[in-house]
Amino acid sequence: MGWITRLPFFVVLMGLGAIAMIVPAIHGAIMEDFNTMRVFFYGFILFSILTLIVGLTTAGYAPQNVARSQLIGLLSAFTLLPMIFAVPFYEAVGNTTYLDAWFEMVSSFTTTGASVYENAGRLTPSLHLWRALVGWLGGLLVWVTAVSIFAPMNLGGFEVRATTNIGKGSSTSFTQIARIADPSERMVRYTLSLTPIYVGLTFLLWVGLVIMGEFPYIALCHAMSTLSTSGISPIGGLYYAASRFWGELLVFVFFAFALSRLTFSRGLIGEAGQGLRRDPEFLTAIFLIGSVTALLFIRHFVGAADSPSGTNLGASWQALWGALFTVTSFLTTTGFESHYWGGAANWSGLETPGLFLIGLALIGGGVATTAGGVKLLRIYALFRHGQREQERLVHPSSVGGGGREARRIRKQGAYISWIFFMLFAISIAVVMLLLSLTGVQFETSMVLAVSALSTTGPLAAVAAETPISYSGIPDAAKIVLAAAMVLGRLETLAIIALFNPEIWRR
Repeated sequence: MGWITRLPFFVVLMGLGAIAMIVPAIHGAIMEDFNTMRVFFYGFILFSILTLIVGLTTAGYAPQNVARSQLIGLLSAFTLLPMIFAVPFYEAVGNTTYLDAWFEMVSSFTTTGASVYENAGRLTPSLHLWRALVGWLGGLLVWVTAVSIFAPMNLGGFEVRATTNIGKGSSTSFTQIARIADPSERMVRYTLSLTPIYVGLTFLLWVGLVIMGEFPYIALCHAMSTLSTSGISPIGGLYYAASRFWGELLVFVFFAFALSRLTFSRGLIGEAGQGLRRDPEFLTAIFLIGSVTALLFIRHFVGAADSPSGTNLGASWQALWGALFTVTSFLTTTGFESHYWGGAANWSGLETPGLFLIGLALIGGGVATTAGGVKLLRIYALFRHGQREQERLVHPSSVGGGGREARRIRKQGAYISWIFFMLFAISIAVVMLLLSLTGVQFETSMVLAVSALSTTGPLAAVAAETPISYSGIPDAAKIVLAAAMVLGRLETLAIIALFNPEIWRR
């Protein structure tokens, strides 16, 4: 294992990506799709040789700052690896452009799930499996790097609970991190700890969906898409799944792993004493899911009561479940739509405003999970700060309680959360402006910008008044959206950290 830690981070990821091409090659052979099998097998050979050459070239390279090197490698992974993944995909599809293939792989690897191939029948099952697998690998990469790279650097949402004052320097600088513990060894340790959990959860969900009546190949794609929150489906989503309600119920249970890191990494980063019942992220998610679901259900219930057909117990239950599942799905930035989501509108005669789903996708899931968005912990910090400010209006001389950590979240945590929220809002405005310059309409550019930055690709199909087709937007707009997906996946603060003079200081 020691030789792996001596290789550059990007080279290791490139090698793993080349090995992953064996999976669609084997699946193509089983399905007698020999064209796909041949293309991906050749891709495995080609990029394995390329990885070997690059690995031999950089074997003696010793970066002065390993943490900085890994952060740059992570940025390179989300920008360059999709170019490699797109080569066999482009050759296997045939009647497409390399730009569309590259956009598809960027969307998959960043767990966004936006697709330019809206017609699921255009791609073979092996190609759909490759999309889901790339998204699954991207989710695993996010899991590992969140606790091995972002957590020590107080990035990716961990800065909300940082022990030092924001803007006054960090007690653990980037150089100190590199001296105290080798980041490469830390990454290997967390990879060995989290990968079995990630694989095991995916396997459990896959077997569960098959038991519920789903086809094994479709169940595998949906299982990988749920754990990675990519929302990639070979049949256009869970709406057309054979498992129906029971399959959705099982997927709903696994959404919990995108709401809080304590569901899978408890004890790995010094949080062994905190359970879900005291986790602010999980409690915030429960409150948001419950309140939005209740609001949507009451709206449809009132609409159904005023309709000539009146209320119906079966229709009301389907409307309640459709709202609960879809709300949770978009809060985790997965983007799966319940089979009963459209039934609520038919029951009441009222359309569900897409603004609800846009807001949920903007909030996003938990820190150090595969979900995107602003993150629940930052929303919680802003809420607690607002609550404390209201208390001070009534009792100006009061002293806030809750312990040292609660006070830190209300003060320094809220400060950095507000900075991130404003950066996120500015990013949306900039992406909308660039999309508008390419000829995309204003409302469409707003939905696409939120969809890309929150890594919730299916949002474009359900949030707008009419479904938005990614294949219909200009090529320049696809490039802008691809860059926005990378920005939304890595977060603005992580990219800004690369411009920190301390990380470049010798």
